Amino acid sequence: MKVHPIGIIMNGVTGRMGTNQHLIRSIDAIIKQGGVAINDSEVIMPEVVLVGRNENKLKQLIATTSVTEWTTDLDSVLKDDKYAIYFDAQTTGRRSDAIKKAVAAGKHIYCEKPVATSTDIALELYRICKDAGIKHGVVQDKLWLPGMLKLKRLMENDFFGEILSVRGDFGYWVFEGHSVPAQRPSWNYRKEDDGGIIVDMLCHWRYVLDNIFGPVKGVFCLGATHISERIDEQGKPYKCTADDAAYATFELEGGIVAQFNSSWTTRVRRDDLLTLHVDGTKGSAVAGLRECWTQSYGNTPKPVWNPDIPNPINFQEGWSKMPEQEHFDNAFKVQWELFLKHVVLDTPFPWDMLAGARGVQLAEKGLESWEKKTWINIPDLNPNQ
Repeated sequence: MKVHPIGIIMNGVTGRMGTNQHLIRSIDAIIKQGGVAINDSEVIMPEVVLVGRNENKLKQLIATTSVTEWTTDLDSVLKDDKYAIYFDAQTTGRRSDAIKKAVAAGKHIYCEKPVATSTDIALELYRICKDAGIKHGVVQDKLWLPGMLKLKRLMENDFFGEILSVRGDFGYWVFEGHSVPAQRPSWNYRKEDDGGIIVDMLCHWRYVLDNIFGPVKGVFCLGATHISERIDEQGKPYKCTADDAAYATFELEGGIVAQFNSSWTTRVRRDDLLTLHVDGTKGSAVAGLRECWTQSYGNTPKPVWNPDIPNPINFQEGWSKMPEQEHFDNAFKVQWELFLKHVVLDTPFPWDMLAGARGVQLAEKGLESWEKKTWINIPDLNPNQ
């Protein structure tokens, strides 16, 4: 078996997302499966060094994964030719400077979203990567969720006919920390630390809408800070300065209307933490993270409004669960494997830093819409502006 080793600097993976999705369920899983198969006789094998500021957390990750190398000195590993890829899962405000250093060191770039704290900085990072001639990519994991892939299969088979609208519902109750510990980090709720659900989730909705349903042309967004005080990791109360809920309407190219509620202050009574309800002239579908339910035109009931009697229709009965027709791997891992092939084999990888900048742009326009209480058109991004 011919092995193509590929060195990866993983910076910021001591956080929840970096540890679970990127290290344990993606890179460590790839190592344990024997690498990324190119063909029957060749594989790509990651060789990883973990970078962070907390030695104890780094040592814990070394003890529980296949990775053996770690450091708190990013500059030292950027100088090491063994490592060809720099991956960044730090908080957003730290990302730009580290990426610039990595590009200057000749590393290929793969990073979490949002890629930057502003569209201007995101475009600057794209131009720096492009001018350096290195490969670059941004995590857009939800495109490989089983539920999203099933929606795409339905579209490929013209199940919907003309798609009319998309309704997204995301979120759950994040405990404040007064009696029950919070399940998200405190910086998420401080604007001064680049927190806020608009900045976080509208980046996701941009690539989901752009890649599955059509380019986003405009937005109206209303944000809210519903919970004013939470408890931080040290057990101290702090003032919430960032939005914890967002209510947005998007217009897509072709006339599709999309509405997304994103909230860390809602209690779930739906099939999953994220659901997308797609209505078309021929049929409708509701997709969660993994499952997808459909209702064709022929199975659509004909309700008549009459609030004076119990509803005679069980609306759940008219929906059919899509069967499992293939195996779906972890969404983060799937994109990691595609990026590794992109670096080693030069295969296509359209989810680049410019795509990441589009996500930041939509988040900025969402914040602008909230501030001005008005509809905002989304201009095409000019990478040279």
